[in-house]
Amino acid sequence: MLDLAVKQVPYYREYWEKRRQRGDRASWAYLENWPILKKDPLRRFPKAFVVEGADFRSLIEEHTSGTTGTPLTIWRNLETERQWYALYEARVRRWNGFSYHDRWAILGAQPIIAVTQQHPPFWVWNAGLNQLYLSAIHISETFVSSYVEALWKYRIRYLLGYPFALALIVRLAEKVGLQLPQLDSVITNSEILLPEIRAILSRGFKCRVVDTYGMSETVAAASECEFGHMHVWPDAGVIEILREEEDKPADKTEPGRLILTGLLNPIMPLIRYEIGDRGRWASDPTHCECGRQMPVLAEIKGRLDDVLLSPDGRRIDAVVAVVFKADLPVREAQIVQRALDHLEIRIVPEAGFSDRDVDVLVRRVKKIAGEDMDVDVVKVDAIQRGPNGKFRFIISLLDHSSPLSL
Repeated sequence: MLDLAVKQVPYYREYWEKRRQRGDRASWAYLENWPILKKDPLRRFPKAFVVEGADFRSLIEEHTSGTTGTPLTIWRNLETERQWYALYEARVRRWNGFSYHDRWAILGAQPIIAVTQQHPPFWVWNAGLNQLYLSAIHISETFVSSYVEALWKYRIRYLLGYPFALALIVRLAEKVGLQLPQLDSVITNSEILLPEIRAILSRGFKCRVVDTYGMSETVAAASECEFGHMHVWPDAGVIEILREEEDKPADKTEPGRLILTGLLNPIMPLIRYEIGDRGRWASDPTHCECGRQMPVLAEIKGRLDDVLLSPDGRRIDAVVAVVFKADLPVREAQIVQRALDHLEIRIVPEAGFSDRDVDVLVRRVKKIAGEDMDVDVVKVDAIQRGPNGKFRFIISLLDHSSPLSL
């Protein structure tokens, strides 16, 4: 893949030519000699990362969600698509006892119905895949009964989708007294799965919750085994974990930036791509009770831009767990950091939410963030989703390019 990138991809060929002109004789055959690829050049010059001579008419074009700005454009060929689906079949479905013959539902981003539609159905049945495709942007207390009815009607065995959207279905169904079907499994993707959200899904659908990790850029993937360990798919991509403040490998179990090199997409190879996520390896990354000798990630966190900082510059991501603590009558919540000393916590309250709960929430947040943190609790009717239905539980409005914010 490195050889292909140097010889046939304009962006990388120009990069190495400039290094050679400067007298740099470092070998491109070693991954550590390559630069870290940020999202900006990929966003601005996407076709510069495509191999020369590619016929775009025959390629599959995909766009990332663009939750932090302009979406990225990614191209793959049919063979890459086949390999990606095959790995998913092997590592997600088969690990959990499923196959493409099973009836399943997905809560995803495809625009299957008009955004303005105010009556069911909020789904389409895809008979070829035994798939019930549910809209992620129409979930509400008014329509939740239609979603639950569809899950019963189509005899769904397992459910795949955004964890926060799935959790909202559970909370709303519980509120209006609807019985959810017992599933064999709930599989989550696209968003970070918080322990509190995992508990809601497990309780609501009376089954095990399986988390997965992947992205439109097709540069890496991982999924949980039956013991709950997140195994990296080595044949999908190479994962490096670098320190957050420098481009050097993090210590064995130190959290850091995920740097990814894809192995499946020769049409658009991405080398040492900084996806924006953070994570850390397990203490023994190749040992698991399931017997699979695939590296294990102990933790995957969200984008670097979506971290919370205290006035003295500490990372205070633990605030998220406090806000979503199960003993508070809160249906959904979102944290917005407007300044180093200001957090806005938007909540969708359940019945019984009181000023006392506000005081408890503020006190818990300040215990982590410090007494200098100004905390505003704002009650809202709903948390706004992105255009693809994704939920962001942290929105940082800080300038993370400034050393003052770190």
